[in-house]
Amino acid sequence: MNLAKTLIASLIILSSLTLWGCNREQTTTEQVPFVMVVQPSTSLTEQKSYAGEVKARQQTDLAFRVSGQVMQRFVDVGDQVRVGQVLAKLDVKDAQLQLNASRAQLESAQSAAKVAEQELTRFKQLLPMNAVSRSQYDAMNNQYQAALASLKQAQSNYEVSQNQTRYNQLIADKSGVITARNIEVGQVVAAGQAAYQLAIAGEREVVIGVPEQAINDLRIGQEAWVTLWSKPQDKFAAYVREISPAADQSRTFSVKVALKSQSQDIQLGQSARVFFSSLQHNILSVPLSSVSANEQQAFVWVVHPDSRVHKVPVTLGAYGRDSVPVLSGLKPEDYIVVGGVHLLREQQKIRPIDRENRAVQLSSTKSATGAKS
Repeated sequence: MNLAKTLIASLIILSSLTLWGCNREQTTTEQVPFVMVVQPSTSLTEQKSYAGEVKARQQTDLAFRVSGQVMQRFVDVGDQVRVGQVLAKLDVKDAQLQLNASRAQLESAQSAAKVAEQELTRFKQLLPMNAVSRSQYDAMNNQYQAALASLKQAQSNYEVSQNQTRYNQLIADKSGVITARNIEVGQVVAAGQAAYQLAIAGEREVVIGVPEQAINDLRIGQEAWVTLWSKPQDKFAAYVREISPAADQSRTFSVKVALKSQSQDIQLGQSARVFFSSLQHNILSVPLSSVSANEQQAFVWVVHPDSRVHKVPVTLGAYGRDSVPVLSGLKPEDYIVVGGVHLLREQQKIRPIDRENRAVQLSSTKSATGAKS
């Protein structure tokens, strides 16, 4: 009985030692973690974006051609209008009185011209019989010419009065949508004073403000893409159509970015963002996830051929969306750790792998099987 107990106890101790040894070996293996590494990219895609507003490519101010008091208005902001539609009317009383006076003057001039013509005809008949002198005939002819001139003047004044009467109606000369209204019923407006602003139907574009330090990076025809604040997942191809030659009061340059294709989803006044991308060569860049900092000094973990990591201070440029340029501290053949950089320590041994979980063979020269950023 004692022998059986002794054998059982020995087996338990042996099993415990075996399990402890396996656990120790597994723990030792887990202490060398798999870490993703990449090499710095030798080109940098720089992306800049600017907020803007969707506007019509063509906009115009609509105004009365005469002064007067607004009696009626028929459209408001946001209304769609078509060519020939009446938008507002002025008081026509004064214009009608002027038209009546011009008509009376025209009728008077017509009568005077008719009488002068009849008198000239009689003088022509009497002149061969010497019943009138040549000077009398010339005087009558001059009177007739003056009557004709007065008739033409009265006719022109009448036509002007007719136009003035018609100008009391503000009529749309283009189809589009009203984006601003500056008049109210009862208001007295001057000739040429803007009553409405009309966004002409057709192409849409995005107007952005670019600071003076970045305006030289843009050019006419440069490719861009646009997203709407309401639909950030949709992208619309665009290009730079116009760059203002002078800065405005905010010290920014107005840039108009035209959309290559029009969509019903793009409405006037929507908030938009315009993106520009440019590729710069011979510049080392690393992913943002590979950069950390200690006491305001940026650094990356560089993996040496012995598979140990070393903290290397670096000088960085302007941060991009996914990467950052490295101005000094790295070489193109270096391998750097991507992700989990805050969990590493100096001289820690790792198992480097690439983005596809393949083992990376480190060497003092650039590896043919190395990972690319």
